[in-house]
Amino acid sequence: MDYIGNELEIFDKATNWKEYWFSAISRHLNGKVLEVGAGLGSNTMLLNNHSKVTSITCLEPDKKLFAQLKEKSAQLSKVKSVINSTIQFIEEEKYDVIIYIDVLEHIDDVMSEVVAMKRCLSEDGKIIILVPAYQYLFSDFDKAIGHFRRYNKGLLLSQLTPFRKDSVFYLDSMGYFASLANKTLLKKSEPSASNIKFWDSLLIPASRWLFDIIFMRSFGKSLIGVFKA
Repeated sequence: MDYIGNELEIFDKATNWKEYWFSAISRHLNGKVLEVGAGLGSNTMLLNNHSKVTSITCLEPDKKLFAQLKEKSAQLSKVKSVINSTIQFIEEEKYDVIIYIDVLEHIDDVMSEVVAMKRCLSEDGKIIILVPAYQYLFSDFDKAIGHFRRYNKGLLLSQLTPFRKDSVFYLDSMGYFASLANKTLLKKSEPSASNIKFWDSLLIPASRWLFDIIFMRSFGKSLIGVFKA
C-alpha cells in the first residue's frame, strides 16, 4: 500500500496543533497502545513521552513511510514493534488503546476496519480517532492526499456502532473558517509553508485558548471521537 500525497511532511512542523489535540486525548491514554497509520512517527514520539503509556505497537502500510518510521522509533523506549501492515493482520494481541490520527478518512472500507478494531481491543479498552470535519469542506487538497471523506458527529457515530461513545467533539474553530475560505475562495490544492505557519502559530492558539472554549467545541476543522469497548 502506497500513501498518496505529502500531508505528513506539510503538517509535521505544526507543533501547536499537535500539542493541542494531544492534550485533548491525553487522559484516555494508558497501557498498551496500538497506533494505526503511524506515518513518520511524529505522533509516536508524543505517545512515547506519555507517563501512562507502557508500550506502543506501530502499524504503517506504506513501505517508504515504514522505513523512516522504523529508523525514528528505534530511539523510542516504549515502542515494542513497528509493523509494515494494517490492523486486519493483527490477530492475537489485545490493546488498551487503539489510536487513529488522521487515518480513518484514508480508509475506503471502514466497516472491515471496525471489525478489526473490535477484535484487537481489550475488555476495558478505548478507541481514539481524529478526523477532518465536514464533508462540505472536502477540497482539492483532500483529493490530492487520498481522503475518501470528511466527518461530522453523526457519520462517525454511525461507523463506530460496535463501541460505546465516551466523547465526541470538534477542535479548531478558527481553522474551520480558514478551511471554508480555502474551499470557497482560495481553492488551493496544497497549503504553503507560510499557510501552515500562520494557522499553527496564530489560529491554533486562538482556537485553543479562546474560541473553542466560547463555542464549547461545537464545531471545528477537526473532529475527535473516543469510544469504549
